[in-house]
Amino acid sequence: MKPGIHPEYRPVVFQDRTTGQSFLTRSTATSDARVEWADGNSYPLVVIDVTAYSHPFWTGDQRVLDTQGRVEKFHRRYGGRTR
Repeated sequence: MKPGIHPEYRPVVFQDRTTGQSFLTRSTATSDARVEWADGNSYPLVVIDVTAYSHPFWTGDQRVLDTQGRVEKFHRRYGGRTR
């Protein structure tokens, strides 16, 4: 890597705004807010809206779409047209 052109890559705590769950990872994200982690060190805190802790796909709350109704609506609209 070319020196002096890349942002600082350091440990950062991300917190899910909905659930309050936090995780420590490395990132170039910046923040003025800081939080003390379980290891006793203070890290920048970045609050985000959606993480795996709150996303419907990962929590199992994902809604199933009514694909059968959509297919029937398509056939009603366009019938048995050929070409």
